[in-house]
Amino acid sequence: MNFRQKTIFITGASRGIGKAIGLRLAREGANIVVTGKTAEPHPKLPGTIYTAAEEMEAAGGKALPIVMDVRSEEAVQRAVDAAVATFGGIDVLINNASAIMLTPTLKTPMKRFDLMHQINTRGTFMAAQKCLPHLFRAENPHILTLSPPLGLKQHWFGRHLPYTLAKYGMTLCVYGMADEFREQGVGVNALWPRTTIATAAVNNLLGGEDLMRRSRKPEIMADAAFSILSRDSRQCTGNFFIDEEVLREEGITDFSSYAVEPGQELVTDLFLD
Repeated sequence: MNFRQKTIFITGASRGIGKAIGLRLAREGANIVVTGKTAEPHPKLPGTIYTAAEEMEAAGGKALPIVMDVRSEEAVQRAVDAAVATFGGIDVLINNASAIMLTPTLKTPMKRFDLMHQINTRGTFMAAQKCLPHLFRAENPHILTLSPPLGLKQHWFGRHLPYTLAKYGMTLCVYGMADEFREQGVGVNALWPRTTIATAAVNNLLGGEDLMRRSRKPEIMADAAFSILSRDSRQCTGNFFIDEEVLREEGITDFSSYAVEPGQELVTDLFLD
């Protein structure tokens, strides 16, 4: 797929993996719709949708920053409408927005439970629902969702049931939509990292600086996403990809450049045994 002037709609693109994917595709000349809630600088989190958009334009693409709460149907519809009005259509949807809280049943406030399900499962479903009418008209339409493989190991549910339910909800959207929209030629796939990725969530919520040093950079996910989205959507659908495996298929065997601190023992990500 030639990404020049193709339009990529990304949920949660102001930082982390979403931003890395946007930058990777911007270097190919794509139009990036940078959505997220961060319009003003956050005291603990780097960047806004506007600074991310500036970086993507500097990388060679065009960018449209849009403040969007993925929980709001009206906000998602407005963002999709603005993307189409600006760029003429949508070729790819990246479902990246996600909320995380690794707590067991008795220690999860219902407000947080609702937040994870509204952003993760419902947000993924709704973004796809609003983008699909435009994807049907695209030359090589893809939906790529950042969610784990469909492996229902009981211990992942027992450790942090609320988050696991919300994250597997995203995966089940992939599972169902790949079949539902196969005839229309929409490639619907999931992508998950082999190791933890150095993002704000890892630093602030999971393991701090120690885990960051034992993680890979978001660029490995961006390169894997680029590979998947370059494929024929009619031949590539219903897959649950792992970043490292995708890049091995591309002939890459040395992943040291992706390590935050080469030589450190890497930590396997959640939902992978």
